[in-house]
Amino acid sequence: MRFNYQQMVAGGCKPYVIAELGANHNGDMDLAKTMIKTAKECGADCVKLQSFGTHSIFSKKVFEDNYFLNDDYRNRTDYTLETIIEKYALDRAQHEELKAYCDELEIDFSSTPFTHDEVDMLVDLDVPFIKVASMDIDNIPFLKYIASKGKPVVISTGLRGLDDIVLAIEALEQGGCKEIVVLHCVSIYPPEDTQVNLNNIDMLRMNFGYPTGYSDHTFGTVAPIMSLAKNVCIIEKHFTMDKEMVGWDHKISANPEEMKIICDAAEQGYKMMGSYRKVVVESQERRDAFLRSIITSKDLKAGHVITEDDLDYKRPGTGIPPKYYEILIGKTLKRDIDADELIQWEDF
Repeated sequence: MRFNYQQMVAGGCKPYVIAELGANHNGDMDLAKTMIKTAKECGADCVKLQSFGTHSIFSKKVFEDNYFLNDDYRNRTDYTLETIIEKYALDRAQHEELKAYCDELEIDFSSTPFTHDEVDMLVDLDVPFIKVASMDIDNIPFLKYIASKGKPVVISTGLRGLDDIVLAIEALEQGGCKEIVVLHCVSIYPPEDTQVNLNNIDMLRMNFGYPTGYSDHTFGTVAPIMSLAKNVCIIEKHFTMDKEMVGWDHKISANPEEMKIICDAAEQGYKMMGSYRKVVVESQERRDAFLRSIITSKDLKAGHVITEDDLDYKRPGTGIPPKYYEILIGKTLKRDIDADELIQWEDF
């Protein structure tokens, strides 16, 4: 499945699954290609990177504090945040190479930019959409710049409240973007179950009227599968080949087995959502086998006037349905009927 915004608006299609590589390639192009190929084999529709450099996100203070290293679950002290960024960042030529590889495998390629130059690079690569990270919800000038590029925008909504999300959507619209997908997201790695709030998917749809999806940071596959019940048009899940690799997001990422479970669920789950109309899908033969009919509770003679005590209700459903029992009360039988026998309309 390729990215198709109009199809997402119309609904009735399977969720578009994004395998979020982020920086889980750890700057290794061979690993990145292995991840792309594996994501495709798992059934993902898109692989997404994060496009950054040493000047894209962090100020000098963050590099000096090494905040992310101290916050990382491994507490690494043998290298600095700046050296990690330098190692994990992919340059333009590497982006071009991975985009070409995705085209060869027929899987969509996109990324999250953090500067104007990175936005321009993604536009030049003709990505199907631009992903906006939660951290840029209130970065109004950046949002307007992205919107001016004429690409659909997929925006995550973690970190900020509804008022800031309103401003973000307005900024994208004012910048000229009318094709927006709003993703519910909790920017905790991982959140507690009580913090996941999948009902926010409905809330975002009702408030903004745009297609909505879910960007997941939980352990495992339960939350993304549960999101299917919210009619999401996109499921985004971090992806890794090995949860024990050094890096920011491997631990909360889906491994290949989990990614396949999510993709398979997306393929099946949307079909199960069905219609808001009550549709009887069981065959007449099955209904006849399972439903009840009105039967006699005792032997009855011709001329007998039916009372409620004369009636019982058992399978099969080929006789008079129980809902018509009151019509029979007071009617006179034309024939003898044995106990436990189906009553027919012609018996009166």
